[in-house]
Amino acid sequence: MKEVKQVETGASEKFDYLRYIAETTDQKAILRELMTAYGEDVWNYAFSICRKPDLADDITQDVFLKVYRRLTSFRGESSVKTWLLTITRNTAFDYKRSAFWRKVTLMDMISPAGSYRSAENEAMENMTVSSIWTQVLQLPPKYREVLILFAHHQLSMKEIADVLGISVGTVKSRLHHARLNILKAKERGRDETD
Repeated sequence: MKEVKQVETGASEKFDYLRYIAETTDQKAILRELMTAYGEDVWNYAFSICRKPDLADDITQDVFLKVYRRLTSFRGESSVKTWLLTITRNTAFDYKRSAFWRKVTLMDMISPAGSYRSAENEAMENMTVSSIWTQVLQLPPKYREVLILFAHHQLSMKEIADVLGISVGTVKSRLHHARLNILKAKERGRDETD
Protein backbone atom coordinates (compact mmCIF):
# COMPACT_ATOMS: atom_id res chain seq x y z
CA MET A 1 0.00 0.00 0.00
CA LYS A 2 1.26 3.49 -0.82
CA GLU A 3 1.86 5.82 2.07
CA VAL A 4 -0.01 9.14 2.17
CA LYS A 5 2.57 11.89 2.45
CA GLN A 6 1.89 15.24 3.99
CA VAL A 7 3.50 18.27 2.40
CA GLU A 8 3.82 21.58 4.23
CA THR A 9 2.20 24.35 2.18
CA GLY A 10 2.35 27.64 4.03
CA ALA A 11 0.27 27.39 7.20
CA SER A 12 -1.85 24.49 6.02
CA GLU A 13 -1.04 20.88 5.31
CA LYS A 14 -1.99 19.32 2.00
CA PHE A 15 -2.01 15.67 1.10
CA ASP A 16 -0.06 15.43 -2.13
CA TYR A 17 -1.91 13.85 -5.05
CA LEU A 18 -4.86 12.88 -2.83
CA ARG A 19 -7.13 12.17 -5.77
CA TYR A 20 -4.62 9.88 -7.47
CA ILE A 21 -3.90 8.02 -4.26
CA ALA A 22 -7.62 7.71 -3.47
CA GLU A 23 -8.22 6.01 -6.81
CA THR A 24 -5.30 3.62 -6.49
CA THR A 25 -5.16 2.63 -2.81
CA ASP A 26 -7.31 1.79 0.17
CA GLN A 27 -9.80 4.63 0.68
CA LYS A 28 -10.45 3.58 4.27
CA ALA A 29 -6.79 4.10 5.12
CA ILE A 30 -6.89 7.57 3.55
CA LEU A 31 -10.04 8.39 5.50
CA ARG A 32 -8.33 7.32 8.74
CA GLU A 33 -5.39 9.59 7.87
CA LEU A 34 -7.74 12.51 7.23
CA MET A 35 -9.66 11.88 10.45
CA THR A 36 -6.43 11.72 12.44
CA ALA A 37 -4.99 14.84 10.85
CA TYR A 38 -8.13 16.99 10.70
CA GLY A 39 -10.75 15.41 12.97
CA GLU A 40 -10.20 17.88 15.80
CA ASP A 41 -10.29 20.87 13.43
CA VAL A 42 -13.56 19.65 11.91
CA TRP A 43 -15.15 19.10 15.35
CA ASN A 44 -13.99 22.47 16.67
CA TYR A 45 -15.32 24.29 13.62
CA ALA A 46 -18.65 22.43 13.81
CA PHE A 47 -18.89 23.31 17.51
CA SER A 48 -18.16 26.97 16.81
CA ILE A 49 -21.14 27.04 14.45
CA CYS A 50 -23.69 25.04 16.43
CA ARG A 51 -22.33 25.46 20.01
CA LYS A 52 -23.61 22.04 21.02
CA PRO A 53 -21.11 19.22 21.61
CA ASP A 54 -23.49 16.42 20.66
CA LEU A 55 -24.41 18.14 17.39
CA ALA A 56 -20.74 18.83 16.69
CA ASP A 57 -20.17 15.06 17.06
CA ASP A 58 -22.99 14.31 14.60
CA ILE A 59 -21.81 16.94 12.13
CA THR A 60 -18.23 15.63 12.30
CA GLN A 61 -19.42 12.11 11.61
CA ASP A 62 -21.51 13.30 8.65
CA VAL A 63 -18.59 15.32 7.29
CA PHE A 64 -16.30 12.30 7.19
CA LEU A 65 -19.03 10.15 5.63
CA LYS A 66 -19.38 12.76 2.90
CA VAL A 67 -15.61 12.92 2.50
CA TYR A 68 -15.43 9.13 2.15
CA ARG A 69 -18.10 9.21 -0.58
CA ARG A 70 -16.45 12.16 -2.37
CA LEU A 71 -12.81 11.23 -1.90
CA THR A 72 -12.23 10.84 -5.62
CA SER A 73 -13.93 14.17 -6.39
CA PHE A 74 -11.26 16.24 -4.60
CA ARG A 75 -9.76 18.37 -7.39
CA GLY A 76 -6.84 19.84 -5.47
CA GLU A 77 -7.90 23.43 -6.18
CA SER A 78 -7.61 24.17 -2.46
CA SER A 79 -5.89 22.57 0.48
CA VAL A 80 -7.45 19.48 2.02
CA LYS A 81 -8.10 21.45 5.21
CA THR A 82 -10.02 24.13 3.30
CA TRP A 83 -12.02 21.42 1.51
CA LEU A 84 -12.88 19.71 4.81
CA LEU A 85 -13.84 22.96 6.55
CA THR A 86 -16.08 23.92 3.61
CA ILE A 87 -17.87 20.57 3.87
CA THR A 88 -18.10 21.09 7.65
CA ARG A 89 -19.64 24.54 7.26
CA ASN A 90 -22.19 23.35 4.70
CA THR A 91 -23.12 20.33 6.81
CA ALA A 92 -23.48 22.45 9.96
CA PHE A 93 -25.75 24.91 8.19
CA ASP A 94 -27.82 22.02 6.81
CA TYR A 95 -28.30 20.87 10.41
CA LYS A 96 -29.27 24.37 11.50
CA ARG A 97 -31.93 24.55 8.77
CA SER A 98 -33.39 21.15 9.60
CA ALA A 99 -36.45 20.63 11.78
CA PHE A 100 -34.34 18.50 14.13
CA TRP A 101 -32.10 21.46 14.94
CA ARG A 102 -35.05 23.73 15.68
CA LYS A 103 -36.59 21.08 17.94
CA VAL A 104 -33.35 20.52 19.86
CA THR A 105 -32.79 24.24 20.27
CA LEU A 106 -36.34 24.77 21.48
CA MET A 107 -36.06 21.91 23.96
CA ASP A 108 -32.83 23.39 25.32
CA MET A 109 -34.65 26.64 26.08
CA ILE A 110 -37.47 24.80 27.88
CA SER A 111 -35.73 23.21 30.83
CA PRO A 112 -37.46 22.37 34.09
CA ALA A 113 -36.93 24.94 36.86
CA GLY A 114 -35.48 22.42 39.29
CA SER A 115 -33.21 20.67 36.81
CA TYR A 116 -29.56 20.04 37.56
CA ARG A 117 -26.72 20.64 35.18
CA SER A 118 -25.29 17.49 33.72
CA ALA A 119 -21.64 16.56 34.15
CA GLU A 120 -21.27 16.96 30.38
CA ASN A 121 -22.58 20.53 30.51
CA GLU A 122 -20.26 21.37 33.40
CA ALA A 123 -17.30 19.91 31.53
CA MET A 124 -18.14 21.97 28.43
CA GLU A 125 -18.47 25.11 30.54
CA ASN A 126 -15.09 24.40 32.12
CA MET A 127 -13.61 24.09 28.64
CA THR A 128 -14.94 27.54 27.71
CA VAL A 129 -13.79 29.28 30.88
CA SER A 130 -11.21 31.24 28.97
CA SER A 131 -12.56 34.77 28.66
CA ILE A 132 -11.29 35.13 25.10
CA TRP A 133 -13.00 31.93 23.98
CA THR A 134 -16.21 33.02 25.68
CA GLN A 135 -16.01 36.40 23.99
CA VAL A 136 -15.37 34.80 20.60
CA LEU A 137 -18.41 32.55 21.01
CA GLN A 138 -20.54 35.63 21.80
CA LEU A 139 -19.60 37.37 18.57
CA PRO A 140 -22.19 37.49 15.78
CA PRO A 141 -21.82 34.36 13.61
CA LYS A 142 -20.29 36.14 10.60
CA TYR A 143 -17.50 37.62 12.75
CA ARG A 144 -17.03 34.53 14.92
CA GLU A 145 -16.63 32.29 11.88
CA VAL A 146 -13.98 34.48 10.23
CA LEU A 147 -12.02 34.88 13.46
CA ILE A 148 -12.03 31.15 14.21
CA LEU A 149 -10.97 30.22 10.68
CA PHE A 150 -8.16 32.78 10.80
CA ALA A 151 -6.87 32.44 14.36
CA HIS A 152 -7.64 28.84 15.25
CA HIS A 153 -7.48 27.05 11.90
CA GLN A 154 -4.82 29.42 10.51
CA LEU A 155 -6.35 29.68 7.06
CA SER A 156 -5.23 32.40 4.69
CA MET A 157 -7.59 35.20 3.68
CA LYS A 158 -8.10 33.50 0.30
CA GLU A 159 -8.88 30.14 1.93
CA ILE A 160 -11.37 31.77 4.32
CA ALA A 161 -13.02 33.50 1.36
CA ASP A 162 -13.27 30.13 -0.41
CA VAL A 163 -14.77 28.37 2.64
CA LEU A 164 -17.35 31.11 3.24
CA GLY A 165 -18.06 31.93 -0.40
CA ILE A 166 -17.30 35.64 0.04
CA SER A 167 -14.65 38.03 -1.28
CA VAL A 168 -11.24 38.51 0.35
CA GLY A 169 -12.17 42.14 1.06
CA THR A 170 -15.24 41.01 2.99
CA VAL A 171 -13.07 38.58 4.97
CA LYS A 172 -10.69 41.39 5.90
CA SER A 173 -13.57 43.65 6.91
CA ARG A 174 -15.24 40.97 9.06
CA LEU A 175 -11.92 40.09 10.68
CA HIS A 176 -11.33 43.74 11.51
CA HIS A 177 -14.80 44.08 13.07
CA ALA A 178 -14.37 40.81 15.00
CA ARG A 179 -11.11 42.06 16.51
CA LEU A 180 -12.72 45.38 17.43
CA ASN A 181 -15.62 43.59 19.13
CA ILE A 182 -13.20 41.42 21.13
CA LEU A 183 -11.23 44.51 22.23
CA LYS A 184 -14.46 46.26 23.29
CA ALA A 185 -15.55 43.17 25.25
CA LYS A 186 -12.14 43.07 26.98
CA GLU A 187 -12.46 46.75 27.93
CA ARG A 188 -15.98 46.18 29.30
CA GLY A 189 -14.62 43.27 31.33
CA ARG A 190 -11.87 45.44 32.78
CA ASP A 191 -14.35 48.21 33.61
CA GLU A 192 -16.61 45.73 35.44
CA THR A 193 -13.71 44.38 37.54
CA ASP A 194 -12.46 47.86 38.54
